[in-house]
Amino acid sequence: MLKATVRQQVTVPLRFGDGYATPARVMTFDGLVDGKEHLALGLGDWQRALKKSTAGGRAPLVRPHSECLTGDVFGSQRCDCGPQLREAVERIAEQGGILLYLRQEGRGIGLYAKLDAYALQDAGLDTYEANVALGRGEDERDYTAAAQMLLALGADRIRLLSNNPDKAIQLEKSGIEVTQRIPTGVHMSPTNVRYLATKASHTAHTIELPLAE
Repeated sequence: MLKATVRQQVTVPLRFGDGYATPARVMTFDGLVDGKEHLALGLGDWQRALKKSTAGGRAPLVRPHSECLTGDVFGSQRCDCGPQLREAVERIAEQGGILLYLRQEGRGIGLYAKLDAYALQDAGLDTYEANVALGRGEDERDYTAAAQMLLALGADRIRLLSNNPDKAIQLEKSGIEVTQRIPTGVHMSPTNVRYLATKASHTAHTIELPLAE
């Protein structure tokens, strides 16, 4: 795997719609395998967390978060991406760690194709079936660049904040030791229940939905 390097870093004060605010050290990279403009956000005392991990202490908390314009920016209720991002920033800032913001919209198929998939979901297909009906993979996301970013920052062992087992599998294949998998909360709305249930049943996401009454 090619080695990536940090090309620039700058502090950005983050503020979410509910008023939560925290500074982030936002980093860009050279040498990423896919050539995309992914970001790493160092949150809380992230450098101290990395040093402790290097010395054999607890690994830093890390979330690879795939870009979702509709959920992250516009607050779409069709998915749980926006609330997961908000939760992850606070949890990582409390403990010191890194959020990777990955430019992999729509499970890697892009924004327009994701909206095409939404139209197919409105016609009855589930989130994975819709991607396949478009001639795409169920999930085309690749976490090789994420591993490059972590290695460039000295984070070769992490605690992974994610419900998705595929993230752990891919990161470990790329040289990242996942010492612990930590699920996010369940962010359910009336319009994303089927979406969450499909992720849990079809790809073994660690999502515990409340039983229907």
